[in-house]
Amino acid sequence: MENMDLPVLENKSDYTPRQIVERLDQYIIGQKEAKRAVSIALRNRFRRLKLPEEIREEVAPKNILMIGPTGSGKTEIARRLAKLCNAPFLKVEATKYTEVGYVGRDVESMVRDLIMVGYKDVKAEMEDSLREKSVSIVEEKLLDLLLPGSSEKNKNEDKKASSEEKSGEKAEDIPSVIYLGSSPEEGNENLNQGKEEAKDLNSTREKFRKMLREGKLEEREVEVSVQNVPHGPSMEIIAGGSIDDLQSTMQNLAGMLSGGGKRKKRMVSVKEARKILTESTLDSMVDYDKVAEIAKERVENSGIIFIDEIDKIAVHGESHGQDVSREGVQRDILPIVEGSNVNTKFGVINTTHILFIAAGAFSVSSPSDLIPELQGRFPLRVELESLHKDDFKRILTEPKNSLLMQYSALLETEGVKLDITEDAIDRMSFIAEDVNSRAENIGARRLHTIMEKVLSDISFDADQHSGETFTVDAAYVNEKLKDIVQDQDLSRYIL
Repeated sequence: MENMDLPVLENKSDYTPRQIVERLDQYIIGQKEAKRAVSIALRNRFRRLKLPEEIREEVAPKNILMIGPTGSGKTEIARRLAKLCNAPFLKVEATKYTEVGYVGRDVESMVRDLIMVGYKDVKAEMEDSLREKSVSIVEEKLLDLLLPGSSEKNKNEDKKASSEEKSGEKAEDIPSVIYLGSSPEEGNENLNQGKEEAKDLNSTREKFRKMLREGKLEEREVEVSVQNVPHGPSMEIIAGGSIDDLQSTMQNLAGMLSGGGKRKKRMVSVKEARKILTESTLDSMVDYDKVAEIAKERVENSGIIFIDEIDKIAVHGESHGQDVSREGVQRDILPIVEGSNVNTKFGVINTTHILFIAAGAFSVSSPSDLIPELQGRFPLRVELESLHKDDFKRILTEPKNSLLMQYSALLETEGVKLDITEDAIDRMSFIAEDVNSRAENIGARRLHTIMEKVLSDISFDADQHSGETFTVDAAYVNEKLKDIVQDQDLSRYIL
């Protein structure tokens, strides 16, 4: 099945649920119910933004709980969804949060991490929009480095020409006594000499400009002055009262005290200097207050937080010992999911309209083991199916930048062509299903294990076989995996 690229809509809000599913199908095999659920949730966010303001605030996102074994595509669905709509996305592990008094991070830090993601995304977008405008500025700065002083003399000439234009007089009309020299003739001679020097320097600058544009000066070394100045919101003593912000504040303070804002000179090639100057130029052109404002609005209305391994904090049966901490984490997560205000260094973030997608295998516990209040905040529940042989075969071949395509591209960098036959794909798919059924079911991740083992020898000796073609058929797969399949133990190959 040949993978066709779908047209990209200019306005991401024009994507219908059907179009969203079609785009998710490019990367994720199966799991139709999960794709339908997230596509509807995304479309409802676009619909909400079109509502009158008094109704808009009442419409809360329908958070989703994904239930399925590891490797079935839960994280990938959420990640691709966020990328599709250009929404700030953060994946967190529920197990790394603990209630106050236990070692771990406070739950509000997920919101602070999300706004940082949004801030960086908006900053990158703004820099991209200004990049074309910065090219001419960077070019002038490079010419200043290649021809020190040329820019200053040009400015003086321009200033002199402007002054003459305003007064209506030409240089030769002005009495010669104002020029330096023992006589009027010597003064005029000095003036003419200065004009000739400026003309020559300007001509040289234009020649260098042409060479620079043609790429003939890329390896020439120049001296640049580098200054690392952190930009962003003003530093707070303890923003939000969290230990994370306290650590960040102390690091910023240490950088200031150690002279972090001082310039230092470096000798670099013109190619490297262009990167440094482009970065500093864009840095000075970006409106950081506007970046923070846009990021805050985007996070509050389009942000997605993916809470993985939520089943690990579910309490099965009566609470005792460590279960008390797990239940405490649930109660800490609850107000964030319900909608609360979180203090960050970018301002107060309201989490009411952030979309939360929770996921877990629930092999030991069940969703009903979560506290009732938290269950109610995830009204949409979808169960992801375990992957089978046909699914594995499609995963190997169909998705955009599929697994086989990735391995083939890696080996092609060494000049080695990889030819994997249809029966080899069938065999690897069968083994993946068989081992998952006998050992721990790790879903599509099993394919990575198998592919690494099958291609390990080829990858190791690839540099010695440039220009050759390796054919991988079912017999080759059986030969490489015979010991593992017999022992039914792939665990030692899982990284």
